[in-house]
Amino acid sequence: MAGSGALCALVLAASAALAAHRLLSPASPDAPEVLFVVSPGETLADVARSLEREGLVRNAAAVEWLARLRNLAAQLRAGEYVLSAALAPNEILTRIAEGRVKTYELVVPEGFTLAQIAQRLGAAGLVDEAAFLSVARDPETATAIGVEGETLEGYLFPETYRIPRGLPAEAVARSLVAEFFEVWRQIEPLAQAQGLSMRDTVTLASIVEKETGDPRERPLIAAVFRNRLGRGMRLETDPAVIYGIPDFDGNLRRRDLEDTDNPYNTYRNFGLPPGPIASPGAGALRAVVEPADTDYLYFVSRNDGTHTFSRSYREHVLAVNKYQRSRSR
Repeated sequence: MAGSGALCALVLAASAALAAHRLLSPASPDAPEVLFVVSPGETLADVARSLEREGLVRNAAAVEWLARLRNLAAQLRAGEYVLSAALAPNEILTRIAEGRVKTYELVVPEGFTLAQIAQRLGAAGLVDEAAFLSVARDPETATAIGVEGETLEGYLFPETYRIPRGLPAEAVARSLVAEFFEVWRQIEPLAQAQGLSMRDTVTLASIVEKETGDPRERPLIAAVFRNRLGRGMRLETDPAVIYGIPDFDGNLRRRDLEDTDNPYNTYRNFGLPPGPIASPGAGALRAVVEPADTDYLYFVSRNDGTHTFSRSYREHVLAVNKYQRSRSR
């Protein structure tokens, strides 16, 4: 009888092992990938039931048992996951516990403003636009992250990012500013040696970025502005004026250039504007601390993305007559 009991126990154990193996094998070996969402606050039991309901696993109870065996009950992370019923439940649990969430590409072009970046984030469904604007324009955020200024304007670095949905607005902002600091650390010694603060460097670089059509001209344009600042001349740059006009309609008028109430009006105010007007890229930041060795003081567009540079006002007027006034006739 004893031998019979032992044999029966072995049979039961083998049957249980076979059942567990089946329940924890892929639910459908040829299944396609699908998007599976773990919502904040969901328990292990919630996740297991959702996995079974969506056909990603064979049995919720078996998945829950496996997760507890692996001590994963408290480690499952919220987010979007690309999963398939062709995956074993063990692999599915690993991906969710490690937070291997689906990410989306976000391209931040050079010269985008804070508002444009917020709009792009919102349009992609990555972060609520209003929430991002609130965080990025909060002086406490700028202080906490460590940038100079009252907002994150200019510090949301132009780059291609991979961002998951569901991150808090501040977390997304921090990831973009972190890329700025990677570049800033490389040029900070040059800026400090020239008496340029972080804020001044970024502000001037943002103007260079907005004025540049051909990247090769960045050092020349930076040189013009630095030369003008050094001589106590006004910068007289249209992009800065435009930045300070609420709801700009695309038409820069003479009265805009004469507006003394616009703090960004570099035709009326001396020195740099109050802060950055856009996010400069690495090339524009580098150009500010390594400007071309030239005494140019003016430039005018050739209407093809490049500029003609002049050392004197007389030369500049001739260039304006050639490339701009003749164009309006």
